[in-house]
Amino acid sequence: MNTSDLASAIAEGESNISKTQAKQIVDAVFKAVEAAAVRGEEVSIPGFGKFKVQDKPARTGRNPSTGATIQIAATRKVVFQPAKALKDAVAG
Repeated sequence: MNTSDLASAIAEGESNISKTQAKQIVDAVFKAVEAAAVRGEEVSIPGFGKFKVQDKPARTGRNPSTGATIQIAATRKVVFQPAKALKDAVAG
């Protein structure tokens, strides 16, 4: 499912909005989640899950083709932790 499919599903659901309005809402939600992640904030959606930013420290690694030691830079990444309700729904 992509953004357009999600917007179509919302418009065809119980809401009384057009596909264009639904697409604008979906885009706004994703932009808000992105902005919060850039600020390092956690976004929690009850019953669905949490988007969190994790800091990964710098570390030493190995080049797999040569075996040489390399320095891997510190990074930040966004992780999603599903809520129990979502896990249970997927598990069936």
